[in-house]
Amino acid sequence: MAEFYRIQHKIVSRQKIDVKISRILDMRSRGFSQQEVADRLSVDRTFVSRLEGIGEVRKGETIAVVGFPIGNKEEIQSILEKEGVDFALLFTEKERIAFVEKRTGAELLNELMNIIGKFRSYDVVICMGSDARLQLLQGLLDSELISIELGESPLTEDKWVDPDELREILHTIKRARPAETRS
Repeated sequence: MAEFYRIQHKIVSRQKIDVKISRILDMRSRGFSQQEVADRLSVDRTFVSRLEGIGEVRKGETIAVVGFPIGNKEEIQSILEKEGVDFALLFTEKERIAFVEKRTGAELLNELMNIIGKFRSYDVVICMGSDARLQLLQGLLDSELISIELGESPLTEDKWVDPDELREILHTIKRARPAETRS
């Protein structure tokens, strides 16, 4: 379904914007220069540059992962360890409920604030969870946030995370790091 926005006297098509942006990114990923893309698609070269800047995943040194409820938690944890992720916090649904139930309201709030503070210290945070949780985390974290949506909120059962998708995200982040900082 097409989305339209009324902006003063204009009607703007979200689909038209999405198609143009996809074409720009596709051409740039195939090796076209910013100027070539701008000329072929009738946009300013500075727009192409700014678009890339908006979407760039920071070349962070530190990576953290948070996710719940994860059905294949052990498999995902193993991948994170092998890939050298700096910090991970993964829960199954049962573990998530136990985490909440064994704390008083004040203890839970303090613990969550500590966890959020810890995640804010990482350059890139990969979040796996429901649509609502991902949106909340986006607002709370200063870090570059990469989302893997596991479903519509509220999630009440464990969800399978695609190990290949996670590996690809991690490899992409690592490839984006400057050469002198790679281990």
